[in-house]
Amino acid sequence: QVSIVESGGGLVHPGGSLRLSCSASGGIVTLYEMYWYRQAPGKERELVASISGGGCALYPGSLKARFTISRDNAKNTVYLQMNNLKLEDTAVYYCKAVLTDSDDVTRAYWGQGTQVTVST
Repeated sequence: QVSIVESGGGLVHPGGSLRLSCSASGGIVTLYEMYWYRQAPGKERELVASISGGGCALYPGSLKARFTISRDNAKNTVYLQMNNLKLEDTAVYYCKAVLTDSDDVTRAYWGQGTQVTVST
């Protein structure tokens, strides 16, 4: 059974930093792209960053200046380093992993999300 688990969320003041982690485990044959999304209250889920198996990172919008995605292929883990956090970064952050599982099916798996709250 494939499992995607995020961690590292929490409460932080504006200007602070957090590092999110997402680990994929269980019946993984090949792990391809990994993604971070976020969903703020009352808003649609949006893409934050993505990274290929070879480490090519992409950032839609302006988050690249403050957020950095990276991965450790040996650990099947992706990270999101978030610096200079702003109130508007408050959201549930979700990890998505595209992989081939032990049934030879290639699909996307989502984690349950981790809450990031930026507050004074």
